[in-house]
Amino acid sequence: MTTKAGATAPVPTDAHRPAPWVRTRLRSAPVASLLTAVLTLLTVFLAVALPRAADRGADGALRQFVLDRGVNGTTLQAGVAPRPGEDGARLDALRDRLVEQITPNLPLTRDGENYGTRARIDRPMLNEGYDRPHGDAPVLSVLYLHGLAEHATLTEGVWPGPSAPGEPLPVVLSRAAAETVHAGIGDLVDNGGPARARIVGLYRADDPDDRFWEVLTCPERACLKIREDGSIRWVTSGFTGGENLSALAAWGEGGENFWRLPIDPHALRADRLAETRSALASYLSGPGSLKVAEVTDRPELQFSTFLTEVLAGATTRYEAAAPLAAIGPAGVAGVATVVLCLAAALAADRRATEVRLLRARGASRPGILLRLLGEGAVTVLPAAAVATALAMTLLPTPRWGAAVLAAVTATLLAVLAFPVRAVLPLGRARTAAGGNGRRRIVGELAVLAVTVAAVVEVRRRGLAPGTGTDPLLVTAPLLLALTGGLLLARVQPLVAGRLALLARHGRGLTGFLGLARATRDASGRHRPAVLAPLALLLAVSTAGFGTTVLATLDGVRLQAARTAVGGDAAVSVPLDATLPAAFTSAASAMPGVRASTAVRVEGQTYVLRSGRTALQVTLVVAEPTAYAEIARTTGAGTFDPAVLAGPHGGPDTPVPALISTGLAGELSDGPQRLRVPGGELLTGVAGRVDATPAIPDAVRAFVVVPAGPSVARVPALAGATSWLAAGDIDPGRLRSLVMERGLTEVTGVAGLLREEARAVSEDPDKVPAGYTVRTSGEVDAELAADPLQRSAARLFRSAVAAGAGFALLAVLMTLLRASPDRAGLLARLRTMGLRPRQGLALIITETIPQTLAAAVCGGVVAAAAVGLLGPAFDLSLLVGSEARGSLTPLLMPVLLPTAGLALLICAGVVLEAFVSGRRQIATELRAGDRPTE
Repeated sequence: MTTKAGATAPVPTDAHRPAPWVRTRLRSAPVASLLTAVLTLLTVFLAVALPRAADRGADGALRQFVLDRGVNGTTLQAGVAPRPGEDGARLDALRDRLVEQITPNLPLTRDGENYGTRARIDRPMLNEGYDRPHGDAPVLSVLYLHGLAEHATLTEGVWPGPSAPGEPLPVVLSRAAAETVHAGIGDLVDNGGPARARIVGLYRADDPDDRFWEVLTCPERACLKIREDGSIRWVTSGFTGGENLSALAAWGEGGENFWRLPIDPHALRADRLAETRSALASYLSGPGSLKVAEVTDRPELQFSTFLTEVLAGATTRYEAAAPLAAIGPAGVAGVATVVLCLAAALAADRRATEVRLLRARGASRPGILLRLLGEGAVTVLPAAAVATALAMTLLPTPRWGAAVLAAVTATLLAVLAFPVRAVLPLGRARTAAGGNGRRRIVGELAVLAVTVAAVVEVRRRGLAPGTGTDPLLVTAPLLLALTGGLLLARVQPLVAGRLALLARHGRGLTGFLGLARATRDASGRHRPAVLAPLALLLAVSTAGFGTTVLATLDGVRLQAARTAVGGDAAVSVPLDATLPAAFTSAASAMPGVRASTAVRVEGQTYVLRSGRTALQVTLVVAEPTAYAEIARTTGAGTFDPAVLAGPHGGPDTPVPALISTGLAGELSDGPQRLRVPGGELLTGVAGRVDATPAIPDAVRAFVVVPAGPSVARVPALAGATSWLAAGDIDPGRLRSLVMERGLTEVTGVAGLLREEARAVSEDPDKVPAGYTVRTSGEVDAELAADPLQRSAARLFRSAVAAGAGFALLAVLMTLLRASPDRAGLLARLRTMGLRPRQGLALIITETIPQTLAAAVCGGVVAAAAVGLLGPAFDLSLLVGSEARGSLTPLLMPVLLPTAGLALLICAGVVLEAFVSGRRQIATELRAGDRPTE
């Protein structure tokens, strides 16, 4: 066909156009593309979810830790002397200025906020007819409190109004306090001075547990206050109006304006503790305090708070728990990396012929790399975006930096792993096997050196202060696992080869062939395989290490609870009270009691020293055998009861005694004379102990003597002030027994405390104030309820489950990678008479030894990591109480996760071999078949 000059020939509409590369490749292997997307979705989701879960747990633990300290522990308190003519409106304006200045730097909340003016001193209520326990008049604290009417309901009378000069100060009392003190509306309260107050109304607190009342002096009722001299009196608060501040100052010989501004615990963040503490310090003594003085025109205004110590404690605990919370996710990250590399190797092996063909036809390495990158991006990026969005939606938290960084890292690894693995071998020059071996040895020695250096540094310095998640402490277990994996890769083929030689002489070839193939990697070459064993080893070692830490914490926490209680159960009484003999007998007969004793703790005891000042000590009188068993249970002051079973003679025979270690240097040789209430006691030093259960937090030297001879010589020591026991004791039953038989002989202060407890509580089994019933189980539960520990444990267990899943996936991928070669071998063996059951046994013999070896090596690495890195963990900070003991290897915490993961992987291997083995063999046997026309 011809055309005119300059004309263009028409292009046929059916001309061939190259198909798009990415679309063609995705259509050719849709299952592989789908599996890649699913793997990416799971990996990126975990990469984003784990750090966000850690952040949420740390923030929640911080909030709970601060809330548990109450308003008084989380409040900025300011006080300043009032100026003449001030009223409630002026205090409101000053409050608004304070809040406006502080809020941009520290989060404040109205929950628990109060402010006003209080009398400088509390005054007695000297009216005749008012209740006077022990002859002491009740005490009234008078305040003006902003917002009182919003938190209380007037039940009788009126709210205080303005008072004229010279008139009594109008106040309102709570109805409960008025009934306790026997006061009424219209009473003119006499305080012994010229100022007077008149009760004009009674109110009822709408919610006595509201944080608004928390820092006030018994505003909703009258409370018993025991002074150091033993006197006891009722105390309560009365309130007046904001127009009566001058009269209030006259009543209390002066006044003080106060503002209590609580920090909002829900706005605190664990990652900003340093900034919060810095801002807080600024308002205590820094630029913030100067700014506050400027905006309020009160240079003398000063802030005080306990929040500094609270935040310091929270920071310390956060830094102590951070490594435990990070070890689990770090282990998952390592296993997930191995899985992605295995997936890339599997895909590269499947498409190795295609890539070599493209290279042979002239394609450049960068061109092939770009095509594979585009193909991977279409599959990986949408899945990664969905996973990131899903994790951020399900786990909301204001911090996103670490999560986004983890998502980007996981996505890049998923995108780059296959292209790099497929293209990199194209540019390698074929080198001698010896050169490759030498480079590998150098690399493994470098890993070993880094691991040793990391472990030595962690043991030398422990937890790095002020770092939160100490990178070295987190990566050291992973380095140990990596070193163990490399060592396993070297040793396992040698052991399997030796076993194969031994199996060669046995009957049948199944064992020999399986063990012989176990000495090869997935591609069939005689070199150690690393990735698959490393994945399982990482999962097992991480699980074993973390489980050991958690199990040790459980044991240490229980021991700390026993030390704090003084045994498994303890009952103590207030001043002027003793435990009846009927109670101690009934309590000792309770089910579960293994050992128990009534104990007399006498603080007014003095060691008489010739020519020197008497030394005050604490005397403990107890039955030796039971007390020794309780000491053994608590681990505090363990001793042999035989040392207190000395001669029991007359008054001149010393009673055997245990003394505290610090007291030994203060005593002279020979018997010691103790002056106790009701007489003197001659003792002889029979031993020394560092602590004793009856006074676990003793700050004073102590002496322990046996009950029998001591009571015989000083009958005043017969009354028991506490009861200690060891065993499995029901706390509810113990409290009921205290209410039934432990309070029958109370008098004086104890009786008043009992009646007060009954008046303010509707619970008939509520133990009165001053009485204490504690069990180690309850204290252990309180310590275990710490949200920081629960968050770290929950995150770790989630990480262990994810790591186990990835480890199983890694092993299955290894089987899948070796399946073509294995299927061909089994097909050939089938033609020579191999039965199906023998083929399954061959697959299991080939794979199970590697799995078991990796699991066992992981358990050994976990135990080694605990032994090497255990001293770096501060168990006291993790437990939340003073704890004895350290992190040491334990058998069951390592054995259980090791056996569990090994069984899981072995079950997966058997299932994969059973399901896919026959199908692959059948496919190989039909390789030459052609369908009939």
